[in-house]
Amino acid sequence: MSEEAGGRRVTWLELFFDLVFAAAVAQVAAPLRDDYSGAGLLRFAILFVLIWWAWTGHAVFSTRFGSDDAVQRALTLLQMFGVAVMAANARDALDSRSSAGFAAAYAVMRLILVAQYARARSSPAARALSTWYLVGHGIAAVIWLLSSVTPAPERYWLWALAFAVDLGTPLTAVRHNLSLPPDAAHLPERFGLFTLILLGESVVAVMHGIEHQEYWSVPAASAAFAGMGTAFFIWWWYFIAARATSAQPIATRRDAVRLHAWSYAHLPLYLGLVVAFVGIQQVVSIAPAPALNATQVAWLLAALGLAAASIATISRASGRPC
Repeated sequence: MSEEAGGRRVTWLELFFDLVFAAAVAQVAAPLRDDYSGAGLLRFAILFVLIWWAWTGHAVFSTRFGSDDAVQRALTLLQMFGVAVMAANARDALDSRSSAGFAAAYAVMRLILVAQYARARSSPAARALSTWYLVGHGIAAVIWLLSSVTPAPERYWLWALAFAVDLGTPLTAVRHNLSLPPDAAHLPERFGLFTLILLGESVVAVMHGIEHQEYWSVPAASAAFAGMGTAFFIWWWYFIAARATSAQPIATRRDAVRLHAWSYAHLPLYLGLVVAFVGIQQVVSIAPAPALNATQVAWLLAALGLAAASIATISRASGRPC
């Protein structure tokens, strides 16, 4: 993948970066197999949001500034190492020492993103936008670092404040999207590839469920096929029917707001996919015996509903209701 006429294309380094983040998502989701409960889902959701937000920060930066020099590659490597550290500290409870390490690693990743925007300030056309992001993400990074040395429950208040600053930075920078918009084709391609990678992880979850089958029965085969069929349907709806990866040009403020809605709708989509297929893996692994209780079945169905609602929102934000 390289530069082509009609806009930037995803590079091999960006794809490698996405694969590292997908591996981190799988690591963070692993405890759900043993704790598919409200508490387990809440813990996963909080950590997943931060991983997704770290990925989004890099994706949005790289789609505006296509630099691929040695310094940018080094900074990307540091971010990849940072997400590995985040994932390594994501197995314990939110009030544990590990979660403090998770927050510290995330803070370092934001500081690396700040360094990237500091480099982008050398361009006069990018100075206003880069300064805005540099200050906003820089303040958030400091708060994240402070939270890593703060005990619970005070730590959670700092997390909420830091994430509010992190999230508010791009939301209050809509005007800059008009002067320096993301590449209309590159950003949807990044999101599309990450969606495809997570769908691949969903298929892996079904495969792991099949591995646990000692005897191949009709109910087991039916559950496995239903899981594969669900992944296939989501692929078809997202890429074919909704055309979610079509170009997202920005010519007006309305377009900029629509792009925010389009990009943020991917968060519940990814969250729903991961949660749903952890549940599906459990169903496949011990079919025909019941794998989930009534509450867990409700969580599984809610996750699938969340993914479906997200794709519908993405489709509408793309101007292609389906």
